Amino acid sequence: MSDPKTPPTKLAGTPLSSAQFKGGEVITWDDRFTVEYDWDSGVAIGAYLDGLKNGKLLVSYSPSSDRTVIPPRTFDELTWEEIDDLRCLPGTGRVNTFSLCYVNWDASRREVPLIPAVIELDGASEGMGILHMLADVDPEAVHIGMAVEAVWKLEAEREGAITDILHFRPVAEPGGSGDVDAAAARSPTAGFGDAESDGDGPEGEGS
Repeated sequence: MSDPKTPPTKLAGTPLSSAQFKGGEVITWDDRFTVEYDWDSGVAIGAYLDGLKNGKLLVSYSPSSDRTVIPPRTFDELTWEEIDDLRCLPGTGRVNTFSLCYVNWDASRREVPLIPAVIELDGASEGMGILHMLADVDPEAVHIGMAVEAVWKLEAEREGAITDILHFRPVAEPGGSGDVDAAAARSPTAGFGDAESDGDGPEGEGS
């Protein structure tokens, strides 16, 4: 253990200021590197992204655990059994949790809040959902359990990303489109190799 009365060791080296760098007293090299790479989305996520481009929310059903999961996967992480049962959800659900965000990414303040929310999707197993944005709603009216539906980009604008859903908006209750028969929503559509065989998705915004 060192003596607390011992002064700190003077380290070797020469301190440099920003002015010395900017004034050319220190030799520097400024360059920009471009790094490109390819990411393989895989079979399950690839089908999920293709579904989004076609206006569909795809899930996979695991008979071994009786779960309908999103995003889809090729095996059940609870049972390690293979999954090859791809299904399509109706694009409705309920708010599981949400936040009113009055701060932008650059820390500037907002008068109208952004409303990120976890949407528990109709037809998926309990607790299964996605994080997205709410809109077309009074922030003070948002509540846990609120029925919502997906609002899609126009077909020509979709690119196979979660942002192909513009946001979720409220639907009327009771009897609105948010009241979906979960059993009907779980009806099988195809395997992973036939993700595009299940009819047509919505063709435009709000469908």
